Amino acid sequence: MKINVYILFFILMISFRLPMQAQDIYKNFFSDNVVVAHRGAWKKAGVPQNSVASFREAIRLGCSGSEFDVHMTADSCLVLSHDRDFFGKVIENHTYQELSKIKLPNGETIPTLEQILMEGMKQTGTRLFLEIKSSSTKERTLQSTEKIVEMVNKTGAQPWIFYITFDYNAAKKIKQLSPSAVVAYLSGDVSPRQLKIDNITGADYNIGVYKKEASMIKEAKDLGLSLNVWTINAAEDMDTFLEYNFDYITTDEPELLLDKLNNKNNGNL
Repeated sequence: MKINVYILFFILMISFRLPMQAQDIYKNFFSDNVVVAHRGAWKKAGVPQNSVASFREAIRLGCSGSEFDVHMTADSCLVLSHDRDFFGKVIENHTYQELSKIKLPNGETIPTLEQILMEGMKQTGTRLFLEIKSSSTKERTLQSTEKIVEMVNKTGAQPWIFYITFDYNAAKKIKQLSPSAVVAYLSGDVSPRQLKIDNITGADYNIGVYKKEASMIKEAKDLGLSLNVWTINAAEDMDTFLEYNFDYITTDEPELLLDKLNNKNNGNL
């Protein structure tokens, strides 16, 4: 019942086109911290990346986001995996049934996108940072993008979703299919000004991009874009981007970053 109320509220706000950017509308309803667990909270917990277990652990920790990667199988099933191959089998060349015969180290079957969406919609603390992985061809990447957006909309999960992608055409395709969707670009080769022109929500660039071109941080903020950085595992880098006041920091060490935030809030830093 609680989930249905949230969905209805989000839909009403979008329908009435409140004068607020989409990322601000949605962000207010999730945990108030910058921590995005990279492929879930897997490292300290000793569970597989991109697993239901790592996703649940990110939720348990209270991360504002949990990132995961989505590929499309040969029979157009959407599954979670960082790499193009899953235990030696190229995902886009095999069916879901074939891949499901292989178990993750904790006994899980390769998770489906629908499974993670339904899991995520049970709660309202942790957002789902959904990375659309590139396929072997541009055409297949866009086909995968369409399938993913269709699945998100079918399940009613859009308020939970923050799309991210290295493919700029995929990012623009998401906005075409779902204008109110929240989308950030990962590759770091597009200026904040161009992101704004193309209605992309934010920049989600590697730490090296921001270190090389620190001026883009102010530019992005001035344009009202969201800012995320990946993958931040060193304590000193966490301190740097906390000082920059980034919206999100993606990390394999969510426990460390949460501890830093708690210490900062308690005046211990």
